[in-house]
Amino acid sequence: MTNPTDVAPRSMGAWLLAIRPKTFGVAVAPVLASLAVCLSDTGSINWLTAFLTALLAIVMQAVTNMENDSGYTKRKAERTNRKGLPRATSLGLLSIKDVEKGILVASLLAIGITVYFIYLTHWFFLLVTLFSIAAAYLYMGGPKPIAYSPYGEIVVFIFFGLVATSGTYYLQVQDISVNILLVGCALGLIAAAVLCVNNFRDREHDESIHRYTMAVVLGQSMTIAAYKIMLFAPYALILCIVAMDWTRYPYLLVLVTLIKAWKLPLELTVRKGLELNATLFATVKLEVLFALALTLGALIHAYLKWFVPQ
Repeated sequence: MTNPTDVAPRSMGAWLLAIRPKTFGVAVAPVLASLAVCLSDTGSINWLTAFLTALLAIVMQAVTNMENDSGYTKRKAERTNRKGLPRATSLGLLSIKDVEKGILVASLLAIGITVYFIYLTHWFFLLVTLFSIAAAYLYMGGPKPIAYSPYGEIVVFIFFGLVATSGTYYLQVQDISVNILLVGCALGLIAAAVLCVNNFRDREHDESIHRYTMAVVLGQSMTIAAYKIMLFAPYALILCIVAMDWTRYPYLLVLVTLIKAWKLPLELTVRKGLELNATLFATVKLEVLFALALTLGALIHAYLKWFVPQ
């Protein structure tokens, strides 16, 4: 990552600090997996809709990151004992007003994409986008920010798991299946694990500013236990999908990522402070790898089901 001291104010580097593209994998992963499951179920997908869905996911992740960046600075919550990644606004590389303009532009782009989705389906998708934008704002904004409560991981689970996968799937087939709900739960749990590491790393700082995240409320040992559940339950959910329909055995390719997942909880016991940033990004990579393995498995199932003569 570029050293923040080398970044010029209001430059592209400053904006990259604000939008944090390294986190985009968490947003795109459920979209890719959902599209593959859709192909597995139906034998076809609409590629334009698929592209716009992925773009919307990236835009919403950027909005979330910018809201977090500016909201944290507005609340004057930056302390010297914080170990997290640098924020563009707290470093003076972007003003709060700059970032708020960026949020507005990104939000308008998200609504523009949603208009097309409404054309394909119905107006309900406008509510989905508006609620997503509201959740991004309320994470660090408003009188009682979600980030100051133990419920951040639950919000991530809902929006980066269930909403992302079910929304993607519904745009393709105008229906929801049990399988896609299970996939949504699996990916949502790993996405929540990313935030769990983030809050675990900053728990001392957060407690000093009266920010009672799940990591602060549960304490070290219970947070590590919760992190383990978020990492390992997704594999059980995929096993449930295969148990209900054994022809989906290629979905078990996700098990190749279990070795990587197995090592991560130990890092929470031996790493501290800035060292946990590596664990944070490793958890992001796990979700991406899990989603890619699931995507490949679903594509193999689709090929065997729809394109191989029986």
